Amino acid sequence: MADASPLAILEGLWRGAGLAPGALPELRLTGGEPALPSSFRIGAAAQASIGAATAAVAAIHRARGGVAQAVSVELRHAALAFLSERYLALKGGDAGARWDDIAGTYRCGDGRHVRLHTNFPHHRAGTLRLLGCEGNRAAVGAALGRWEALDFEQAAAEAGLCVAAMRSFAEWDAHPQGQAVAALPPVRIEKIGEAPPLPLPKAGARPLVGIRVLELTRVIAGPVCGRTLAAHGADVLHVSAAHLPSFDELIVDTGRGKRTASLDLRAEDGRERLRRLAASADVFLQGYRPGALAEHGVSPEMLAALRPGIVCASLSAYGEVGPWGGRRGFDSLVQTASGFNHAEAEAAGSLPEPKVLPCQALDHASGYLLAFGTLAALLRRAEEGGSWRVAVSLAGTARWLRGLGRIEGGFGVSVPTMAELGGLLETGESGFGRLTALREPGRLEATPPFWALPSMPLGTHRAEWA
Repeated sequence: MADASPLAILEGLWRGAGLAPGALPELRLTGGEPALPSSFRIGAAAQASIGAATAAVAAIHRARGGVAQAVSVELRHAALAFLSERYLALKGGDAGARWDDIAGTYRCGDGRHVRLHTNFPHHRAGTLRLLGCEGNRAAVGAALGRWEALDFEQAAAEAGLCVAAMRSFAEWDAHPQGQAVAALPPVRIEKIGEAPPLPLPKAGARPLVGIRVLELTRVIAGPVCGRTLAAHGADVLHVSAAHLPSFDELIVDTGRGKRTASLDLRAEDGRERLRRLAASADVFLQGYRPGALAEHGVSPEMLAALRPGIVCASLSAYGEVGPWGGRRGFDSLVQTASGFNHAEAEAAGSLPEPKVLPCQALDHASGYLLAFGTLAALLRRAEEGGSWRVAVSLAGTARWLRGLGRIEGGFGVSVPTMAELGGLLETGESGFGRLTALREPGRLEATPPFWALPSMPLGTHRAEWA
């Protein structure tokens, strides 16, 4: 797919999901690259992934008896959506994503770099315990000077922490995990149980109205999937737990359109209430470390037995296969481990220092790809029957993005300020104050997307369907 047009990239995703070419609606993909300063085709990835998800929405609406409608995605708007957690303003308060003060990259004693992800308090505390130092950058840097990068990466993984050593593409391709991920498509859709076809309900005022999504996700990628489905009318119930850490500044953005409840899956009552919710859900969306929910008795196989015809959509960091299949990870770590920070620095002439992508491209693309795969599975469920599993990983998305090719002179543009976004923004009330944020970039003619519910603090609502 290197150097393919966004339309060709989207059509490849459509075919890979097993959808009929005739079901693809009219597509209006406008604008050109680069949209953000990078040597990678972030704009094309954004336009294609958002376009695929929006096209699947239109296909569902048409399959339900609704009107056929064109899909419009402007490339710049799509690329800026990959920065949605930064383009936020709350009246009378702070908004936007923040990083812990010791998170980031450091040079180790062997000259290689590692990246620490310490935004969750327990990850920060564990990293400092492993290093045996105080919680400031100078102390952390001095401690890491006594480690070799790959050794520290492994020690951190064994301690359940979130660290990645910087590799080149060649090093990642030679790594067993890089080889395992290379064999995976960006979106995996597979039937996991037998069930009769479940016809989609008759068309309503919005394409996804009547479709229930039970969401157990955190941070960006998984929540972006749920937010996308909510933008087109799905009933999305986000479930968290009071004892788990979260980023409220991200919920302001990704919580739009959802209700949010709290359940403690450590207790049987919490597990039973989750099972009752899942028994009448169309989609079970989760983004926890592979195997984490299974420890609480929640697995795709259990859900398929409980609710034949369910679509189980899951996000992982490193792909659920290979030696790192169960490893914890985040966008910034996967960028570092899989070669992106090295390649971007090489293109910018800043080696040996790492250079990050201008946005959390793996997170956002994975969120939209997961939404697309979920909708594709619902379409296939209506035709073929069955219960379905949809899997997307940050590492798989990284491989897909890398395969789209590179841009000469991609660093010649800048990241726009919020003041420059104009009509791409919308303002409304939220549970955090009056909020200005980015509009949904995937547009439909007859049923334009919008979030009917404001983002609210976690646990605001009851754990029940509307």
